[in-house]
Amino acid sequence: MAELRPSGAPGPAAPPAPGPSAPPAFASLFPPGLHAIYGECRRLYPDQPNPLQVTAIVKYWLGGPDPLDYVSMYRNMGSPSANIPEHWHYISFGLSDLYGDSRVHEFTGTDGPSGFGFELTFRLKRETGESAPPTWPAELMQGLARYVFQSENTFCSGDHVSWHSPLDNSESRIQHMLLTEDPQMQPVQTPFGVVTFLQIVGVCTEELHAAQQWNGQGILELLRTVPVAGGPWLITDMRRGETIFEIDPHLQERVDKGIETDGSNLSGVSAKCAWDDLSRPPEDDEDSRSICIGTQPRRLSGKDTEQIRETLRRGLEINSKPVLPPINPQRQNGFTHDRAPSRKDSLESDSSTAIIPHELIRTRQLESVHLKFNQESGALIPLCLRGRLLHGRHFTYKSITGDMAITFVSTGVEGAFATEEHPYAAHGPWLQILLTEEFVEKMLEDLEDLTSPEEVSLFHSNSGFQSPGAHVCLSVCQSPQCGDGLDRSPCRCYTALFLAPHHPPPHPSCPKDTGKLSESTAPENLMEEAARAFGLVVFPQPLLFPGRF
Repeated sequence: MAELRPSGAPGPAAPPAPGPSAPPAFASLFPPGLHAIYGECRRLYPDQPNPLQVTAIVKYWLGGPDPLDYVSMYRNMGSPSANIPEHWHYISFGLSDLYGDSRVHEFTGTDGPSGFGFELTFRLKRETGESAPPTWPAELMQGLARYVFQSENTFCSGDHVSWHSPLDNSESRIQHMLLTEDPQMQPVQTPFGVVTFLQIVGVCTEELHAAQQWNGQGILELLRTVPVAGGPWLITDMRRGETIFEIDPHLQERVDKGIETDGSNLSGVSAKCAWDDLSRPPEDDEDSRSICIGTQPRRLSGKDTEQIRETLRRGLEINSKPVLPPINPQRQNGFTHDRAPSRKDSLESDSSTAIIPHELIRTRQLESVHLKFNQESGALIPLCLRGRLLHGRHFTYKSITGDMAITFVSTGVEGAFATEEHPYAAHGPWLQILLTEEFVEKMLEDLEDLTSPEEVSLFHSNSGFQSPGAHVCLSVCQSPQCGDGLDRSPCRCYTALFLAPHHPPPHPSCPKDTGKLSESTAPENLMEEAARAFGLVVFPQPLLFPGRF
């Protein structure tokens, strides 16, 4: 729960913003991290020392549900001569370390990031006659902050968030978000580290899909060229009724050319996914997906977690050589994993179950695997294959519901434990699959229905694989009624079975139905239904797809 008050209103929840005129005694008591961010706000808005502020009544560090202590709301006059309209500017306080006493974030030094290293901002076009800023953007920012705190997956410029609902709960076409650097807020050096400011930019579904297929930065640049779609400062207009491709059809040609030339820089997603080793019965005590201590499953180790995170961070650098970090990664300056381990690792359970040391987990080569995805995750498989692997890169699905991850790698990626000789390999619950270019092309042909608006059908595809005797079974769940997890057989699945020319019989758990589905449903509608059914629990209930973990 939150309340709206001027930031200068008395009370313990929202002390007045300090400035040059602040009494020295008060300044010494003001939280240093908060003071530093307020200083940047005062630089930008010297005439608004006490803006309206949405304040968490019960702070997160006292057990409240809202991670952001405050969201300040400023009136920005824009610049009519530069096609920058008047708008409301929202700035969060709480993703960075405001206090420095470990009540929320662990202090790791002044040279690295403060807390998560960033705060969120949002620019909303001011409607004619509007005298006060709407407060719904503050709840939107709290929803994103909850995701960050619960998963410890941070954002960076170019990331996207698949929200699947109008951002203001209206009938607007603005239903998703991209993130970019705030055009006015400068990075701040606080006593607890550096804070940067990432701006939320509202986009339409077609623009989100273009960002996924190509890259977020490219779509942001196109939005900057269209004044009614954002303009130079990327101001969100919830009344915008046309996509940039409807406003200027030539922009689609630029996107298509970029996809063909660059591929996609989306290196992974947090998704509803699972995998099974079909090489042997899953109840095997040494199953790599469930190495047990007593009756509890093994969790991903911290080193595995950091490798997966670094895998996705490097994936955003489209001009760098694709390399997976080593199994025992060395810490490197400049990446957010330099900060010390904090409250709960994003891929680890919060249970008290012991963790098997990373070095004792052996990498296993598998003969056959069954991959399971929900509809939206499955719809990204062609992007993974065409936009990533055919360009010599890698792509990772990290489960949002359990300790499991699936990384597809091409033959041009160094550092993978999957090889051409052993294309399926697992390190604990982390599966890597190496696909040759020839087989990727074949898979794209067989998976054409995933991107087609035509009736989705089940099929059984015999095609050569790069390892004799190996096969992969791929299931994409289409029904929101398939249960809470993909560890059980879904009731209706789009299934592809890729077999070697002289293959053994498929594992009994791999679907064999080759008939048509009883219903004909457009994949886009199924994606929306599945996203709502399987969404991560934030406000509203979306399936978040940040561009990396």
